[in-house]
Amino acid sequence: MSLIDETDPPALPHPRETAFLYGHTVAEQTLLDAYRGPRMPHAWLIGGPRGIGKATLAYRAARFVLAHPDAHAAAVEEARSLAVDPEHGVFHRVAAQAHSDLLVLHRTLNESGNLRSVITVDEVRRTVSFFGSTAGEGGWRVCIVDAADELNASSANALLKVVEEPPKRSLFLLVSHAPGRLLPTIRSRCRQLALRPLSIANVALAAAAAAKRAAEDREIAAAAEAADGSVGRALALLDGTSLALRARIKTLLAKLPDVDQRALHALGDELAGSDDGPLTTFADAVREWLSARLSASPGELRRLAQVAEVWEKVNRAARDVEIYNLERKPLVFSVFGLLADTARR
Repeated sequence: MSLIDETDPPALPHPRETAFLYGHTVAEQTLLDAYRGPRMPHAWLIGGPRGIGKATLAYRAARFVLAHPDAHAAAVEEARSLAVDPEHGVFHRVAAQAHSDLLVLHRTLNESGNLRSVITVDEVRRTVSFFGSTAGEGGWRVCIVDAADELNASSANALLKVVEEPPKRSLFLLVSHAPGRLLPTIRSRCRQLALRPLSIANVALAAAAAAKRAAEDREIAAAAEAADGSVGRALALLDGTSLALRARIKTLLAKLPDVDQRALHALGDELAGSDDGPLTTFADAVREWLSARLSASPGELRRLAQVAEVWEKVNRAARDVEIYNLERKPLVFSVFGLLADTARR
């Protein structure tokens, strides 16, 4: 018997295992040109929405630098992209988390086996010994922070100390979903590289490849259109129920400020449980509704401020429900109450 539930949506390979980068050719070329240039910036802040390929680009850059430590070698001069052959030893070692010259900072498990909510200062302090030693393969030492948004005050300041005084041939690649919220001192030490959401066509190609389906598949096309430039979101919508759930939520949103109490009760029941998928679908649909209102009236500053305030409240409430495993039905009623007030203004 298969232990895999074939109704589950397909998962993207981890960025460290991903050989292809869809879209972002300009950003990739920027990194390549900088590496070939007279002075490669030692720290890069790769920003943009979730699920659009920021970490994939970071790992792609890390592999290229580790595979080609001499920036003036013929292979670098002739390269058209940051691609490294999947059969290359560096590719295999990075994918296996076994490359001695690559350090990845991310959230780790606590003593209870649960994922921490932040990247701890102890995790960041690993950079001291990492950059204090000679590169194992005689080239660059690379640190990826995925994601920098998950640093707390202490760990952010600890990272800043290392970024401020970088050793020679060191490279920091910071992934961030909201660069504007990072310490200004960290942002100022990095060259910023902003990635935009992928086109619908690129999302469809990437999702189809992961799902082993045709890009023209009707469900692939619908998921890509609804994914707001995120491949991960598109794949999450392919579980057979998320697209239908999204359609029901959008129907309720379209009726605002009128609120159907019975429909909200049914929606709350559908979101119940510990599965993050339905909650993410709900939050994404609400954010899209708010985003449309933000862009609809650019001249009405007061109204924009009110919508932005609601945006923050919705994000905070959804985050609290996810982190603390709170009941979801109260969230549904609370959010629709906020949205109804917003729609009346």
